[in-house]
Amino acid sequence: MLHTRRRQLRTATWIVLILAGMLLSALVAGRIAYSQALQRQAGEASALLAQRAQVIEQHIDRYRIMPAVLSLDPQLRATLANPGDTAQRQRANERLVQLNFANRTSTLTLIDRSGTGIAASNWDQPNSNVGYSYAFRPYFQLAMAHGAGEFYAIGVTTGVPGHFIARAVRDERGGAVGAVAVKVELEDIRSDWSERGDVVLLSDNHGVVFLSAQPQWRYRMLHRLPPDWQRELRDTRQYQSQRLRPVAFDVQREIDGGARVVRWREPRLREPMLWQSLHLAREDWTLHLLRDVTPSIRTAWIARAVAAGAWLLAVAVALLLVQRGRIAALRLRSRQELEKMVEHHAEALRNAQDGLVHAARQASMGEGQSLEHLPQGVSVVDAQLRLVAWNQRYAELFRYPPELLQAGRPIEDLIRFNARRGLLGADPEDAIRRRLDHLQRGQPYLHERERPDGTVIEIRGNPMPDGGFVTSYADITAYKQAARDLRTLADSLERGIEQRTSDLQAAKGEAERANRSKTRFVAAAVHDLLQPLNAARMYLSSLRRRVGDREGRELADHIEAALAAQDDILSSLLDISRLESGALEVRRAALPLARVFAAIDSQFRILAESRGLRLHVLPTRALVDSDEVLLRRILQNFVSNAMQFAPREGRIVLGARRLREGVRIEVWDSGPGIAENKRELIFEEFQRLDTGVEAPQRGAGLGLAIVRRVARLLGHRVEVRSWPGHGSVFSVEAPYARAVAGPDTATPSNAAPSTAAAAAPQSATTSAQAAATADPDSPLRGRTVWVIDDDLHSRQAALGLLGDWGCEASGAASAAEALTRADAQPPPELLLLDYRLGESTGFELATQLEAKWKRLPPVVLMSADADPTLRPRAAERDWHFLPKPLKPAALRALASRLLARGE
Repeated sequence: MLHTRRRQLRTATWIVLILAGMLLSALVAGRIAYSQALQRQAGEASALLAQRAQVIEQHIDRYRIMPAVLSLDPQLRATLANPGDTAQRQRANERLVQLNFANRTSTLTLIDRSGTGIAASNWDQPNSNVGYSYAFRPYFQLAMAHGAGEFYAIGVTTGVPGHFIARAVRDERGGAVGAVAVKVELEDIRSDWSERGDVVLLSDNHGVVFLSAQPQWRYRMLHRLPPDWQRELRDTRQYQSQRLRPVAFDVQREIDGGARVVRWREPRLREPMLWQSLHLAREDWTLHLLRDVTPSIRTAWIARAVAAGAWLLAVAVALLLVQRGRIAALRLRSRQELEKMVEHHAEALRNAQDGLVHAARQASMGEGQSLEHLPQGVSVVDAQLRLVAWNQRYAELFRYPPELLQAGRPIEDLIRFNARRGLLGADPEDAIRRRLDHLQRGQPYLHERERPDGTVIEIRGNPMPDGGFVTSYADITAYKQAARDLRTLADSLERGIEQRTSDLQAAKGEAERANRSKTRFVAAAVHDLLQPLNAARMYLSSLRRRVGDREGRELADHIEAALAAQDDILSSLLDISRLESGALEVRRAALPLARVFAAIDSQFRILAESRGLRLHVLPTRALVDSDEVLLRRILQNFVSNAMQFAPREGRIVLGARRLREGVRIEVWDSGPGIAENKRELIFEEFQRLDTGVEAPQRGAGLGLAIVRRVARLLGHRVEVRSWPGHGSVFSVEAPYARAVAGPDTATPSNAAPSTAAAAAPQSATTSAQAAATADPDSPLRGRTVWVIDDDLHSRQAALGLLGDWGCEASGAASAAEALTRADAQPPPELLLLDYRLGESTGFELATQLEAKWKRLPPVVLMSADADPTLRPRAAERDWHFLPKPLKPAALRALASRLLARGE
């Protein structure tokens, strides 16, 4: 007993240590990955800021030379010399208008020595600069004092912000008599500042943001302004009456290079942002970039998951290695010894290669003895591909005759000598061409060649720094043999592992076979159960026409509700079986959500109105990457559940919200809500909530279980939020589509309609079925219809139903009976054909009937099978398909349409 407790304690301790190690490795990996990702983002931000700064500089530099040129203009200088001359000022105005139009600036202004504008390019505009004093502007003060000045501000008269560049205008004695100023607008350079979701800001030397693509950032103070700075802003009227608002943020992390991770509270940003800045020295401005760090956070989480998985894998491998015992340890030591030998040999080759180029360079300069100490064979050629140096090992490896190894001999002669001896393989000319091509182009290369005697030569070529080429030839036969031994050992280890895991694979195969057997059993059981259910549905439709009293009709309604519930349960069981077995094929495509919403709206609106509910389907233009049938199945279950539990006069809303990576489709209801401890339970099989609300068609509790499995198959995320007493919202998230679905995009047909979809319109069609009568104007009256079905009850029920509709219906129980009748009777106007007919199928029988009749009438294929290929196979033959159990209303509508248009 004591030994057992100690063993349990030791096991628990190991489990705790493993979990602690997994948590620690995940935390460390996440921190490292997050830091590295932030560093990469900071580097990208710095590069982008440098590009933005260059654009700003280039934009301003285009206009910097203009004031200097204008300060030398004779007309402007004459106007400043005699500012009272009206004619001179008018000529100056026209001159500035002409120059402004040619250079596409905002405004040009001529200012006298007192700071008053005496001429301007907008002299004839209501907001003319003429007559206003600019003596308080720093650009004018700097120009008069130092010859040039620049300043960004909001225009005094125009109210338009811009960058002012001014140059002093001097008289003959060199004194400043005034200035000419150019106003450059910077609005155009921010047109692409919002790409990738970045926030780009440009602030002045006081830290006030004056340019941004987002209006909420403009005229924000990045830090608190001292009193003297505030006084300076008031004196210069830099931002006129604009209210400067502070920002509020919390620094979460400092990054090398001056970057920071910041959480912005004002203006409020949902995600933390990377804040990188770049100072523009010439203008004394600062360019800022705010970038979302969500990709870095996502990278950190991925790294945590990978690290946790790697830790668990390492623990599993370690446990496996411990269990292998002494033999495995001995093999591991042997493998390590071989690896060390290989690594030592590789290190020796690398060291030899490092000294090879240096020795070859010395040899090309006449110091030929420097190659003799090298263990490899070495040859050096000059830029004209002539042999200039070699060592004795090179001559020994290839057994060149002494008269062939001569300085200045073309290297092609030596290559052809080796080709004549059969050392270049089956195609020597191609080998010679490739060797000379490498030498001519000066490209490094590595090649291994095995000689007929089994010797393996490694050939490495490298270009010389000053032209020419050096090639080394190393005998790596021993290294190759070691590598083969290492592979042999690895193969032996793999065989041991395979031997030890064979029992596990056999058990897995047995489990898979059992699962397939279970799936086949469920499918066959559901098929056999649906056959009598199909007959009961059609018998009930016939019975409804024969019942006249109210009590009888109510009884028929109860029977139909019970049959619908049974159909729902069987179909749900079949769906779950197909999902678990992997038989449900996913066909993803670019899917317009509007098409799915329209189908939901047309399917549920009448039923919702009949129950006193308001169904609102919000319009959307989103495109998602999903399977149309499977996504519609999820939404049908959501809407069906909402209709079951919403009270009368309740409201149901279907809509979509755009997210960063995709779309969240939501179904809101005003039902009783779901308690928090039940929100996970409802996704399990056969779980139903007792909410106190009457649900006319309460299901078996399988719908949401199917939703979760389908969503997992699609890779979509399913969520539920609820407020008890107020309502719930079920949602599924689908990614954006990469391509737009064309109008010819085929709707997938890989699954039968959902159980919710099958159940939803049932009550809505009940009244239609009850009112269905064989009126004289019906397109079915007097039309001949054949029903070929090997199930007696289904066949008789279909014949009775068609007879009630006025059809001349006849049936056949097998393919042989149908062929016999086809010999004696003309073809019918409509053929109802079951898929399974004993040992034959409906497709085989149709081929034989077509051979007799030369042309088939319209065919409706019926089947209770869950085979997803039946519908497309029928469509290929221009047939129609109805799943069993048949819905009388659907059969009547399809038969009327086919016979009315004479198909």
